[in-house]
Amino acid sequence: MSAVASVPVSPTIGQRLAALDQGQRLRLALGVVLFVAIGIVGLVMGRQAEWRVLYANLADKDGGAVIAQLTTLNVPYKYTEGGGAILVPADRVHDVRLKLASLGLPKGSVSGFEMMESNRFGMTQFQERLTFQRGLEGELTRSIQALSSVQSARIHLALPNQNGFFREQQKPSASVLLSLHPGRALDRAQLAGIVHLVASSVPEMSPSAVSVLDDTGKLLSTSADGSGGLMGADAEQLQHTQQIEQSYNRRILDILEPIVGKQNVKAQVTAEVDFSQTESTTESHKPNLSAENSVVRSQQVVESTNGAAASPPAGVPGATSNQPPAQASAPINGAAQTLAANGQAASSASGGGKRESIINYEVDKTVRVVKGATGVVRRINAAVVVNNQVTVDAKGKTVSTPLTDAQVEKMTALVREAVGFNKDRGDSVNLVNAPFAAEKVEINEVPLWRQPEVQDIARSFAWPAGTLLFAAMVLMGVIRPALKSMGKAPTFAAAEGAARGGQLDAIEAEQPDRPQLGAPRDSSEPAQTSASELRLEDARKLTRDNPAAVANIVKTWINGEAPA
Repeated sequence: MSAVASVPVSPTIGQRLAALDQGQRLRLALGVVLFVAIGIVGLVMGRQAEWRVLYANLADKDGGAVIAQLTTLNVPYKYTEGGGAILVPADRVHDVRLKLASLGLPKGSVSGFEMMESNRFGMTQFQERLTFQRGLEGELTRSIQALSSVQSARIHLALPNQNGFFREQQKPSASVLLSLHPGRALDRAQLAGIVHLVASSVPEMSPSAVSVLDDTGKLLSTSADGSGGLMGADAEQLQHTQQIEQSYNRRILDILEPIVGKQNVKAQVTAEVDFSQTESTTESHKPNLSAENSVVRSQQVVESTNGAAASPPAGVPGATSNQPPAQASAPINGAAQTLAANGQAASSASGGGKRESIINYEVDKTVRVVKGATGVVRRINAAVVVNNQVTVDAKGKTVSTPLTDAQVEKMTALVREAVGFNKDRGDSVNLVNAPFAAEKVEINEVPLWRQPEVQDIARSFAWPAGTLLFAAMVLMGVIRPALKSMGKAPTFAAAEGAARGGQLDAIEAEQPDRPQLGAPRDSSEPAQTSASELRLEDARKLTRDNPAAVANIVKTWINGEAPA
């Protein structure tokens, strides 16, 4: 009896698809379509550009100009919900901003001197002045808004009409309303800069005529009478006092921290500063000096002659007797006795007369003006607390030891020298040794899933991870079962073929005895409804009747040998 060899033939994809029923083919097609769709969506979303804010809170005029330029530059854009911001691809934000800045965009909602370019024919002088004033206000607003702390500004200029009477001309004035960014503030230097910027931009405007207010209505600048505002004397005095106290406080910490260690000393200094301005004027005169040591300022001599007592003219009439007397002279710094003697001689010579001399001497005078300095420290009060000494014993236990009286006294002396202690001024320094309370640091551990970094990473990977997960579900839940069904269908066919030729292949085995084939099925048995079931029943019967032959067949399959 010859044996027939069976060569296994691998089924094709078409045969495997044909072996599937209609429901399995439908599920396989649906899974493939979903998988391909997920791949396409993931590829598109991965290549989609990220959008960033180009400009936000633009005026309608500026927004329209920016959109027109973006269209000209072929830059894609879109709006946020409500149109509050313009979005462009993230990789082109800085490039687009630089290009728009070179074109002067955005100009802002404030118009400057470009308003003068739209002057129409027939404008009156009043309209021209009003347009110029609005343009000047706009330019000043732009300059002030360039400050980093200023969010928006509004300026009102009061420019009076000039007339021909110089004494009746009014000075211009200005008001500035500032809106600052949240958490920002202007220091005194910035306020002074704003005031001088506005005052220098308008002719004949004084800085005292500029008022600066914030959005809460508080006056920030100094008014015309010198009161109010952050620039007033009260703010300067408070700042000066705080600087002095901080300086003394830093001195105390710098001298004690190397001794007791950082965080083991606390100090507070209170300074009383005198800001009163005093001015004194002193006028002093030296005592009268002698005539020799005095300086003559002026001298007056008065001389009179009695005509009745004068002697009658005598002598030979003629030119000689009619000559006038010679002019009298006297030294300015001469002595009083010499003048008196000369007066008596003249009086006796003339027969009757009077002579008076008045001398005025210089008087010494000293005028001294003393103006007291402001910001003088009148008194200093210092309070210092030092922690106990903390040591570790041999057992590793922390021990807190109070300071001795000698240590406290030495530290007090150091603090007095550091702050410039003056007993006559009424200064006081108090140093106390006390244990510091241990601070309980409560660490609020934020769960990992609530940390901002983790949430940002999760948001960035949410879409790719979701796409991969959905693709895996489609692959494992729809495509994989369909592929398994395609692999099982030809397996069943091969098993059926093996069952048909099993009786012929089993006749050759390692054992010499050849089991006989099973007897044919009794015709009296009821017919099976399917041919495959009949063949399966024959294979089962062969297994029950000839187990050795079936074992040889299985062994041949396992070893991969081709049966003879």
